[in-house]
Amino acid sequence: MMIGPFSRKNKNPLAGKRRPQNQPGAAMSTLEDYVKDRDFTGGLALVDFNIKSGTGEKKDNLMWAGYCAFHLNDFHRAFNCYQELITAHPGEFPQEVYLFEACCLYYMQMYERAEEEALKGPDGHLRNRILFHIAHKVNDEDKLMRYHQKISSDDNRDQLSLAAIHYLRSHFQEATDIYKGLLLENREDLALNVYVAMCYYKLDYYDVSLEILAVYLQAFPDSAFAINLKACNHYKLYNGKAAYQVLKVLVDQGHNLAAHDLITHNTVVFNEGNLALQKLPGLVDSIPQARLNLVIYHLKRGREVRGDDNHNNSDGISEAWELIKDLEPATPQEYILKGVVNASVGQVSGSAKHLKNAQQYFQLVGASASECDTIPGRQCMASCFFLLKQFDDVNIYLNSIKTYMYNDDDFNWNHGIALASRGNYKAAEEALLLIQNENYKKSYVFISWLARCYIMNGNPRNAWELYLKTENSNDSLNLLHLISNDCYRMGHFLYAAKAFDVLERMDPDPEYWEGKRGACVGVFQMMVAGKAIKSDLVDVLAMVRSNTNPQVEYMLRVIKIWCSENGINLPS
Repeated sequence: MMIGPFSRKNKNPLAGKRRPQNQPGAAMSTLEDYVKDRDFTGGLALVDFNIKSGTGEKKDNLMWAGYCAFHLNDFHRAFNCYQELITAHPGEFPQEVYLFEACCLYYMQMYERAEEEALKGPDGHLRNRILFHIAHKVNDEDKLMRYHQKISSDDNRDQLSLAAIHYLRSHFQEATDIYKGLLLENREDLALNVYVAMCYYKLDYYDVSLEILAVYLQAFPDSAFAINLKACNHYKLYNGKAAYQVLKVLVDQGHNLAAHDLITHNTVVFNEGNLALQKLPGLVDSIPQARLNLVIYHLKRGREVRGDDNHNNSDGISEAWELIKDLEPATPQEYILKGVVNASVGQVSGSAKHLKNAQQYFQLVGASASECDTIPGRQCMASCFFLLKQFDDVNIYLNSIKTYMYNDDDFNWNHGIALASRGNYKAAEEALLLIQNENYKKSYVFISWLARCYIMNGNPRNAWELYLKTENSNDSLNLLHLISNDCYRMGHFLYAAKAFDVLERMDPDPEYWEGKRGACVGVFQMMVAGKAIKSDLVDVLAMVRSNTNPQVEYMLRVIKIWCSENGINLPS
């Protein structure tokens, strides 16, 4: 987009495929044929042969070698060709070569040198576009605005360059408007459909993106870039498996997926992070999203066990922090991810500073004009208020997007806890029971909140069964404390008595006896009032008899007398 003819999309479906040679009746292809068909591999091979055999002017061959290598994304080779041209033929090369060098250096991410070379070239639209993009890359807003003012509204290449900058700065609607305007004037330029589809993808209009992309794919069904974009849309609309099925079309066409860095990256994402540690680190410097997805991978690994199990999740969170701590966020996604990592570090380490930073990152995104009415924007505001423990506000934002997040475990986790924190235990129980992730369901945080919801909703038996299934000894002890106190407070005296009985047998603390005694008396009172059954009283007698406290005999005598007077036979 930035460099005019170098950015034009493939207009021949055979582009990049070697034309057959030495077939009966087949004429030898010329360089012009290769370039016309955009077969730059064949073109470069022919130019290399010409250089070695001394065919043609060497300076012309070097120009064409640089041109072909650039289009094959071999920017180092292209730059070396232009350097050799300048050195070997001083004063005999066109001054645009400096701009070609700048383009190579730009894609090699050597932005300072690229600017130096560009300033040596002739003034004009191409130089301004190069400097415009360099200013964006080095975050020089003053130069960016200066070069922006020189962008021509009548030059299509300038408008493509401006749209690209809007896209890179996450101004997707502005980029869409430019691309659509150009498409109306240039219907035959099918590549514009891909650019518009990319913008709609970023705007979360995945169905629209697919519809527009289909126009290009109908003409060029073997375009790896377009098929990759289609796969990304399917990932957002459906799942990773559906996305990978789209990419298999490339395999059927003979493409080597491993040869495409972007597709390699996306394949890892589609496969839920499988092989992330093997493939993503090598892509971090060339694909910005690779760093972000590697951070997400480490976060997920660090949260395989949630809640207070910090020894299990701190390693993954530390890795995520090391990857993102020096990143200056520029897009909403980067702000969100940096907020999530700060929140995770803060929760594991107890760092108030990290939690404060996370709250500020979430607020910046959620309160921004561009994101405030999007699902991620509202999630950010909910996260901000969650960290501030303002759960009424959390629930307002989460309720507004509930219909879109029904099967999202993280959403249901946060919504369930926020609802329970405000006493809406019925809705909280429903949200927590929607969680499917087994690792989440093994966490004490999940178990304890669900147990509390069961108790508050009048289902103490379910809470007790959660305790019976808990394997971790520390978690079991903590859960017994929760069940004993919450059940006692809610008048579920039988299960309060059971919990206090286990606690007393583990630790003969007088407080546990007092709690057990009060709960047992509560069961007896419910029996007297006709709100309990005989088996409950039998359980209570068994728990009381196991204690040597002198108060036991008096309690047993009172219960037996009442049972005798009411015709209830108790086991001896």
